Amino acid sequence: MSHSRIAYAFRSLSVRNFRLFAGGQVVSAAGTWMMVVAQDWLVLGLTDGSGTALGVVTALQFAPLLFTLYGGRLADRHDKRMLLTAANLASGALALVLAVLALAGSVQLWHIWLCALGLGVVNAVEIPTRMAFVSELVGPELLPNASALSGAYFNIARVAGPALAGLLITLLGTGWVMVVNAASYLATVAGLRMMRPGELLRGARAAGPVKVSDGLRYVRDRPDLSMPVLLVGAIGLFSLNFQLLLPLLAKTVFDAGVNSFGLMTTAYAGGALLSALVTTSRRGRPAARTVILAALGLGVAEIAAGLAPNFGSALVLLFVTGFAALYFAQAANHRIQLGSDPAYRGRVMALYTLILQGSTPLGSLLVGALAEHAGARSGLFLGGFASVAAALVAAAAAARSVRNRSDGLAGAADAAGVEGVEGPAGATGVTGATGPTGSTGPTGPGGGWAHKSARRP
Repeated sequence: MSHSRIAYAFRSLSVRNFRLFAGGQVVSAAGTWMMVVAQDWLVLGLTDGSGTALGVVTALQFAPLLFTLYGGRLADRHDKRMLLTAANLASGALALVLAVLALAGSVQLWHIWLCALGLGVVNAVEIPTRMAFVSELVGPELLPNASALSGAYFNIARVAGPALAGLLITLLGTGWVMVVNAASYLATVAGLRMMRPGELLRGARAAGPVKVSDGLRYVRDRPDLSMPVLLVGAIGLFSLNFQLLLPLLAKTVFDAGVNSFGLMTTAYAGGALLSALVTTSRRGRPAARTVILAALGLGVAEIAAGLAPNFGSALVLLFVTGFAALYFAQAANHRIQLGSDPAYRGRVMALYTLILQGSTPLGSLLVGALAEHAGARSGLFLGGFASVAAALVAAAAAARSVRNRSDGLAGAADAAGVEGVEGPAGATGVTGATGPTGSTGPTGPGGGWAHKSARRP
């Protein structure tokens, strides 16, 4: 990678507010992933390795994301920095409650379920607000870079967190890991409060009431947004249940302890981190083809991971799978976010979050039950084949859409020829025609059928 590419990869960090945000997020995300390891290991210990019980925890944590659309509405209507401060304080309080119960030796499975549910409610507001807030920190030009760097620091935390959690659980127990997680939220709060509000690049607020239904209609009327959203839904449902599958693989397939579980999580996160660093060089909106090929690659990698014959090969293949999973998620995220009008971005990213992570409750219950009866490898096989199938369906739909647009343009050209309408340079055709949203020809985002506001990056 050339010096200029390296410099561009970290360009967003030249913005003071984003540096503060990223620094707090690294600490907080590391604590979160430490908590994931501690919580999952605690559940497996309380239930003698039940995949169903672990699936219920995951489902409860993600089920409240059904309210994410309302969280996106709040993000488009209110100050995002204030919302994020309140959400992080609430998450820290929930983690502290569970830590006290664990240290007291009185924690029960229903306590974990209740705290997971509470965290899911908070995340329904925090996640879409955080995604939309990045654009206010750096502006549209640096948004792809900042988004990729966000994925990078998240996966740095995902590498460091589980490894440190395995060590601390061995030395001190799960309760103290949860205490560390509770304290880590203060880093994000400190970063948010140290920002200079006058340097935030806030767009104009929407005139009139901000409605969830308006955001849904906006995505519905934008095929270039709705296709990746649907693809994300299919893959999120079946293929991204690694939080559930990795502890089951460690414990039931490779008969490994908590440290080895931490290594598996670290391998997956290491691949995701490399993927995030690769995508920092992205300068514009990815094509639909990129999103589809990324989904196909994820499916192949996940199938290969399910076939891993031993622990060492599993680590390598999980690294590849982590790379593919993050590359797909980033490609879909950038295509959706960079094609959205800032006035709708909170609600659009809320829908993206709902589809990506809100599908996890159903998927985790299905995959957890399948893994318990057919083995953890079966969950990887299901996810891999589902990704491949979803990618092929999306490719077929995209090809059909292209054919339909070509037929429509050909028909318009014939009509123009019959009526004697001439395009530029005296050529008979539709090169001077405008699409239904005022975008000239098929050259705008979404092949000319995109909303005109999508021209804003």
